[in-house]
Amino acid sequence: MWRTLVASILLLNAIAFGQRTPTISYITQEQIKDIGGTVEFDCSVQYAKEYNVLFLKTDSDPVFLSTGSTLVIKDSRFSLRYDPNSSTYKLQIKDIQETDAGTYTCQVVISTVHKVSASVKLSVRRPPVISDNSTQSIVASEGSEVQMECYASGYPTPSITWRRENNAILPTDSATYVGNILRIKSVKKEDRGTYYCVADNGVSKGDRRNINVEVEFAPVITVPRPRLGQALQYDMDLECHIEAYPPPAIVWTKDDIQLANNQHYSVSHFATADEYTDSTLRVITIEKRQYGDYVCKATNRFGEAEARVNLFETIIPVCPPACGQAYYGGAETGAATSFALVAIVLAMMFAR
Repeated sequence: MWRTLVASILLLNAIAFGQRTPTISYITQEQIKDIGGTVEFDCSVQYAKEYNVLFLKTDSDPVFLSTGSTLVIKDSRFSLRYDPNSSTYKLQIKDIQETDAGTYTCQVVISTVHKVSASVKLSVRRPPVISDNSTQSIVASEGSEVQMECYASGYPTPSITWRRENNAILPTDSATYVGNILRIKSVKKEDRGTYYCVADNGVSKGDRRNINVEVEFAPVITVPRPRLGQALQYDMDLECHIEAYPPPAIVWTKDDIQLANNQHYSVSHFATADEYTDSTLRVITIEKRQYGDYVCKATNRFGEAEARVNLFETIIPVCPPACGQAYYGGAETGAATSFALVAIVLAMMFAR
């Protein structure tokens, strides 16, 4: 009986002593704020009048912010006040910056080896920023695998969405694709163009990067008019359209002889884009020997292609390009022009 009473007294003394040990009864819960906003951390302590209460930012390199009711950090954005009625320390931060994100700890120092602590995490919402290690441009050979990567920082963690210029269908057979990596297993020349990597987390307008995909491929030639007729002594333009990357070397031949600019021929190339080139061969003041097959040939390091254009003789001049005067032996002949105009008018009348 006596022993039980003594044990009870000792237990009551221990409890009484324990209640006087400093404790932290309340700490603000995790906070998520926008840049430029305001946050307040409350730390309520009990039985700590004789002890030092600190606020710290406890990340990799701890920073002391306050001791007791005195602010230590020299930053006008920070303020501290103490409410004696609730024994609560209130740390406020205005105009929140990205660097303010982290863990804030309220700490009561009891001895050199004994401390009571409670922590709260501050997360700062940040707009997405696409990282420099994301893909910027790609040059790939047709048939190879292509991988485009896009990463972004920000809080909350941004989602990555892929689109194509003019909302063209992606190689994934969809208008959009969500994920950090967009893969094309076997790239085709039709896959070339601009791809958009869009990072969004609901903060601000998000971020976007344009990724240019260039596909190297062998030339492909199309001929708008494979057969063309023209009268003697008039000019005629032969055309071929070349699609290739890198840009190819283009030549015109007749009877396996390469043609050059002279009094009989004029060769011109016009690049409408990196992959497209229009080539025109003008046959000047056509002679009998200039009728026949002409070959447009394009070559790059991935291959070559050729297409034929047949030029045949007609009685009536074709306009254009034969809309001016014809030349015989270098002299202008008004009669020839009159003949051409009459022939064109007759042709139009019969066409009706």
